[in-house]
Amino acid sequence: MKITRIETIHIKEHAAATWVRVHTDAGHIGLGETWFGPRTVAGAVHEMFSPILIGKDPLAIERHWRDMFDMANAYGYAGAESRAISAIDIALWDIAGQVAQQPIYNLLGGACRDRIRTYNTTGQWAGNRDTELAIMDAGTLAKSLVDDGLTAMKWAFTDHFADPTRGVNLSAEDLDLMIKPVEAMRSAVGNQLDIANDGHGRWNLNNAIRIGRAMDQFDMMWQEELMQPTNVESHIALANEIVAPVCVSERLISKYQFREYLRAGAAEVVMPDLIWTGGITETKKIATMAEAEQRPVAPHDMTGPVNIFACAHICMNAPNAWLMETCRAYYGEGGWYSDIVDRNVRVVDGELLAPEGPGLGTALRPEVFDRPDVTVEVSDEPGGYTWGLESPMFEVKGRPGERKVGYRDDFDSPLK
Repeated sequence: MKITRIETIHIKEHAAATWVRVHTDAGHIGLGETWFGPRTVAGAVHEMFSPILIGKDPLAIERHWRDMFDMANAYGYAGAESRAISAIDIALWDIAGQVAQQPIYNLLGGACRDRIRTYNTTGQWAGNRDTELAIMDAGTLAKSLVDDGLTAMKWAFTDHFADPTRGVNLSAEDLDLMIKPVEAMRSAVGNQLDIANDGHGRWNLNNAIRIGRAMDQFDMMWQEELMQPTNVESHIALANEIVAPVCVSERLISKYQFREYLRAGAAEVVMPDLIWTGGITETKKIATMAEAEQRPVAPHDMTGPVNIFACAHICMNAPNAWLMETCRAYYGEGGWYSDIVDRNVRVVDGELLAPEGPGLGTALRPEVFDRPDVTVEVSDEPGGYTWGLESPMFEVKGRPGERKVGYRDDFDSPLK
């Protein structure tokens, strides 16, 4: 079985998303997804990675991940290259599940559970107005979430206070104002709802400590990314000064960056973003590293439907999976996920259920390709630069102990 074609799909209505489909000569189509910078991601997919994957066995997932990472790491991997690797990796796992006729979590070692508690990140789409309620009437939002069977939520309670000065200035008045929605939620539903704050990396250490201390009275589920994860020592200082666990974070790319925070004890909740950090292959390893440090994993979301499915497989498999982020405005009634995929995620009584069927458990709807705002780019030819002795220029000749590297006889080069 060989990879014959790799596609990137963009839709203007959901401009941040890139979907990747990998085709094989056996008729399998694997689906992946990533988010942000779709033009740069497509460039990485088609210019860098498709040429070294076309014609290869799609089931050699670990080898392909390493080949792609090594190519990108020649000049820095943590950007569009990593997002492209993530999307391709998910698609390859989808193919592997289809071939085995098993859900991906069974290929990862089997299920530890058949559902996982989910928390709602406040967003809105179409008729949903959760974001407006978080600002204007947080108590009503809290009651609505509890009525919907949800037991945890997250919102960026502090962002708009940080933006004018990039988190340098924080007045006592602003500090008082930013905790009002949390106070309203606690007044409305008590401890029926766990509450997390996402700082989106906007604050400096001093103000992060002030915010964490001010919110500690409300028994926060965690404080996420109050600072950018560019300094391990500052996160240790924050963890030592506040009660709520410090959550780190979707901006860390690959096991190598997570390793520094885990080894230092700076990540009390581990939050990889599967479609940025390296796909299913890398997120499984990050979860195992966190397990070794006795830390829980709570995968990041607030993107598209394919990420939820991919994360669900990790959450079913990883023993230390704690929570899965979702957005009811996206997956629920009137949301946009059902317009894109043929099977939507299922959240019942505040829990995300395990995907059913082989592979991911979902696929792009055929109607996606009939949309007037869709763009599909295709790669179907091998070529380009490859690592090691797989270069089209070279081959290894001779018996073991007498092996020599030489030009391929059929390679036409003026330097030959």
